[in-house]
Amino acid sequence: MSRIHRRSRTLMLALTTVLAVSGGTALALDGAATARSAAARVDNPYAGAKVYVNPEWSAKAAAEPGGSAVANRPTGVWLDRIAAIEGAGDAMGLRDHLDAALQQRAKVVQLVIYNLPGRDCAALASNGELGPTEIDRYKKDYIDPIARILADARYANLRIVTTVEIDSLPNLVTNTSGRPTATPECDAMKANGNYVKGVGYALKQLGAVPNVYNYVDAGHHGWIGWDDNFAASAQVFRQAATAEGSTVDNVHGFITNTANYSALKEENFKIGDTVGGRSVRESKWVDWNRYTDELSFAQAFRAQLVSAGFRSDIGMLIDTSRNGWGGAARPTRPGPTTDVNSYVDGGRYDRRVHVGNWCNQSGAGLGERPQAAPEPGIDAYVWMKPPGESDGASKEIPNGEGKGFDRMCDPTYGGNVRNNYNKSGALPGAPLSGHWFSAQFQELLKNAHPAV
Repeated sequence: MSRIHRRSRTLMLALTTVLAVSGGTALALDGAATARSAAARVDNPYAGAKVYVNPEWSAKAAAEPGGSAVANRPTGVWLDRIAAIEGAGDAMGLRDHLDAALQQRAKVVQLVIYNLPGRDCAALASNGELGPTEIDRYKKDYIDPIARILADARYANLRIVTTVEIDSLPNLVTNTSGRPTATPECDAMKANGNYVKGVGYALKQLGAVPNVYNYVDAGHHGWIGWDDNFAASAQVFRQAATAEGSTVDNVHGFITNTANYSALKEENFKIGDTVGGRSVRESKWVDWNRYTDELSFAQAFRAQLVSAGFRSDIGMLIDTSRNGWGGAARPTRPGPTTDVNSYVDGGRYDRRVHVGNWCNQSGAGLGERPQAAPEPGIDAYVWMKPPGESDGASKEIPNGEGKGFDRMCDPTYGGNVRNNYNKSGALPGAPLSGHWFSAQFQELLKNAHPAV
């Protein structure tokens, strides 16, 4: 499927209220009084562009044995709470990162917008600081300050890629009443509409900045690749993209597999294969999914999103930071054809116990290195989740970051309905989500594919 060239769009940022920012520069946000101009948006922000390397992540990676081999790779900057905007503790804030990008002469900066009220209603490790009803605080104290900073004229020539609210909207499809995986927390977020409102508001405010490229999180194939999730998710995404005064024009594309482990390409079996008259869809691993890997899913879901009302020229990103699955355990040929489960399990690259396992997975490796336009419809492979940053703590750790303890991060856990009661597959000794996890980084290096 070839890409249709995205028409250039020069958007103007106008004013309702003028706010003072550092350096005495007055910037406008919302309204119709004044505007600043920036370079027209391009079809693919990654094409021919140097992408910002986060020096904080780079230093941690370089300090690990062998880490210097990948320490110069670009990764996402996660704004996972209000304090992260200014910089929590000794950490760099948003302005610090943007200034550093200018110093690096980078063209692209990757940000993860991740602080919805009632965040991650189906898990605990990534719960956030805002309660389910704190939509006004999300708007005023989180999105608005980010938008003001991004609108600073000094950053006008940066292409700012925003990954908008991972692990949110698909929960409204898969984990609400009527589904066996429903949670009261997800039912509450569906009822109050604050996921939809929050994403819509973020898209509108950030999309008003001419050099911002919004990519909405679209889960992964092991979440919404089933028939009853696929089209329904696209409809929810369109609902969010047109909420709070936003339009689909504020969506430049979508990202799949963010902070997840789904293999980019499963080359030893295809969805159309049969063994002994049984489709691979009948195998325990595929479990009637329509997709076996992220590339086929991302390309198909792009078409579904267009049919749901998104622009025909949207692009997709795929997070390949931890889906390499290399090392000694990587199969070199298809599995035996004795039965469909042996065929799939013997040949699959993704070595997780279950496709629903998501926390600090044992055996994972670095995937394809970040690159622009690797396949039709795909704007880039990215490392949006910085390799070596934990998905969640292996045991309860008191903290002031709003992060809970999820048993899916406990290697002794026997699972739940969302992973069909399988072992969690998590590494032991993990710190809080977002904190450096040396053992995980070393495993990712060891199992990288392509090899480091």
